[in-house]
This record gives sequence, C-alpha cells and structure tokens, in this order.
Amino acid sequence: MEINLAYGKTGLPLSLYDNWNVTVIEPSFLPGLKNVTHSLCQKLRNPVNHKPLAQSIKASDRVGIVFNDITRATPNAVLINTILDELSHVPRKNITLFNALGTHRPNSKQELYTMLDREIVDSMRIVQNDAFNPEMHRYLGKTSGGMEVRLHKELLDCDVKILTGFIEPHFFAGFSGGGKAIMPGMAEIGTIFHNHNAKKIAHPLSTWGILEGNPIVQENREAALMAGRLFLCNVTLNREKEITNIFCGDMVKAHNLGCAFVKEHAMREVDKRFDIVVTTNSGYPLDQNLYQCVKGMSAAAPITKKGGTIILAGECRDGIPEHGLYGKTLREARSIASVLKAIESSPGCIQDQWQVQIQARIQMNTDIHVFSENLSNKQLEEAKVFPCRDIRKTIENCLSKYGKQARICILPEGPQTIPYVKEQK
Repeated sequence: MEINLAYGKTGLPLSLYDNWNVTVIEPSFLPGLKNVTHSLCQKLRNPVNHKPLAQSIKASDRVGIVFNDITRATPNAVLINTILDELSHVPRKNITLFNALGTHRPNSKQELYTMLDREIVDSMRIVQNDAFNPEMHRYLGKTSGGMEVRLHKELLDCDVKILTGFIEPHFFAGFSGGGKAIMPGMAEIGTIFHNHNAKKIAHPLSTWGILEGNPIVQENREAALMAGRLFLCNVTLNREKEITNIFCGDMVKAHNLGCAFVKEHAMREVDKRFDIVVTTNSGYPLDQNLYQCVKGMSAAAPITKKGGTIILAGECRDGIPEHGLYGKTLREARSIASVLKAIESSPGCIQDQWQVQIQARIQMNTDIHVFSENLSNKQLEEAKVFPCRDIRKTIENCLSKYGKQARICILPEGPQTIPYVKEQK
C-alpha cells in the first residue's frame, strides 16, 4: 500500500505492507473553484446578511484588512487583491493591512512577499500585531465572561475591519476563521491568556468541530464584535490549497455557514478506536514547527486507544520553534504528568501553555512518536516525544507490542479530517 502524507511542500511517501490491518481516513476531496476571482467578486457583492462590500464603505472611510500570518495556508494575495479592486473608490492611503500574529513571531519582509503580492508589500502600509506591547492596544471593556478586551489601537481606529482567513477544523476553537482574526490575532497578550486559560482549554466543548457551547468561540466572537464594523471574507481549501468555497458578510452568520460546510466534508466516523494512528499537520505552511504540529496529534487522539500510539509526520522547518515558551516549558518539565498538573493547578497563564496542556493530556493515555527531518533526537526528547526516523519501522515495532492484527489508521491530511468514534459524535 502506497500513501502520500501531507508533509512540507512536497509530501512524504509511505509504503506499508498489504497484509497490515490499515484504514485510511481523508476528508472528501472537493475541486478548486474554476474562476476564483469571479467567484470572490460575486460573494463580496452578494454577502450573507450584509450590504455589498463596496456599497458599505465610503471613500472617506479608514479601512483595515486583517490577514493571517505565515503559519496559515490562506491565499492572502488573491483575497486582498480582489478586495482592493472592489474598494477602488477608497484611496489606498486610507487602507491599512494588519498581520494577525496573535502570540506568533513577526513575519519577515521576505515572508510577506511570499504571503502577499510583492506590489502590495512595497506600496501599502502593513502593521504586524505585537501582543506583548501594551502600548499597541486599547482597552474596550469586558466580555460577559469577564475577559478584559484589549485590541490593536490602529485597527480600532479604522472605520471598517475586513477579516480575511480560511476555515479549517481547529483543535480547541472548533474551527479557524471568523472572529479569530481579531481575537487572538490582533489582541494583547493578557486578553489571549484569558481566552486560552487552562480551564477553557480543558472544557469538553473546546474541541474539534464544535461552535455551540464552546467557551473559547463564544469569547473570541464577543471580543471581535466589540471592535466595531466588521466584514468577513473567509474561504475553504482542499489539499492542493485551492479555494473550494467562499463565505462573506456578517461575521457570525457567514462563519457559521462556512464551518457547517467544512464539517460536512471533514468529519469521518469510525466504528472503534485504533491501536496505531499515523497523522500529519497538513503539510506546509501548517507543519512549520512542532508547536503547530500539536494539532495533528490532537486530530488523532479521539480515535486512538488508551495505551495506543500516535505517529506524527511534520517537517518542522522552523524548529520547535525557538521563539515562545512551548519548547522551554517542555524542556524544563520533569515529566508530562508534572507539567500537566502544574498548568491545570495554576491560577495564571503563560505563553503557549495551551499547546503544552493539549499535548500533555494526549500523552497521559497515548505514546507520541514524531518523524521530522529538521529536528534532532535530542530536540524531540526534550519536547517529551519519541523520535521516529522511519515511520514503517516504528509501526513494525508497535505491532510487536500490540499484535500483528492491530488496527492501524492513517490520516494523510491530519487535522483537515475530523475523525470520531460513532458513539462520541
């Protein structure tokens, strides 16, 4: 059996023996739209529960267009170029682009060239959020849950905020896209910490594919709506990173429609759990570091037996990474159990603890092996995972533990699939 795993930019071929008990689970493949620009224009002119974009913005309005950072596969260039064409009546000096970094590092100019059209980067003002600079943010008030909302000042000064992004399953926010462009994308670190605290991360509804009752979704939407006039422009993508659908208009209603569309094509039911699950983090740009690859681990966890094994393939060209506290927190921990206890018992929050918490919760029941050509055995061991240098060999070792007829599942596209056991839907 030959399988191509989503890994980096080129993929990773995996050859398995035909007599192994293997199940491959993938989302439904949808072809990309044939004329993306035309389709996008139609959606911008016929949005969900909103006036057409061009008609809703005056020439004198200050416009902020929010876009994802380098760790997301959003086709920023086509979205922003088409939006700018629709806003041809608005002087370019009235339009600012905002890179929604959340707690991520700033993107270099070369990365911006990769993400955006070079002409846009060289001719337009681009502001990158720095969640750690309190002077960059303004207090707006508290959410119904008591979160103090501090968002980027310059974005708040814009009369209209256009939120771009793409919708995919998300391991604690249900789905990406929507209000996440503003919170955490354009928020201050204290606001992010409140939304990503241990109690909310541990909530049973803070998981894949769930919006209703998800405390993280409720809070980030509430915070985003406090920012003022919003217009959503989200897309869905296939494994080739082609646009398959477009959702524009009212932030909540358009996002709900997009999430329902993704859920329909991404959810896959299985009859029972597997002994071994091989997963990915959907390839580049999503598998740039191990921090991001926790999503791939989390996608596999619901269908892995207690005491089972998850094998993750992630390129990790950006390392652990070195920025942030994910790697440091794991390196300094005595054990997975101790770091999980410390996080869940602490009244406070530190950067990236949510990723450590999710990884640790998985590892309390499951072994995790990581295949990455860019991480050394020492780096992987310090991150409290087992190094894997040959996926098939690692599976063979697991079969000696679980038996030759052990159930094996392959998730070639990782978190683009939401697998679930029937009784857990």
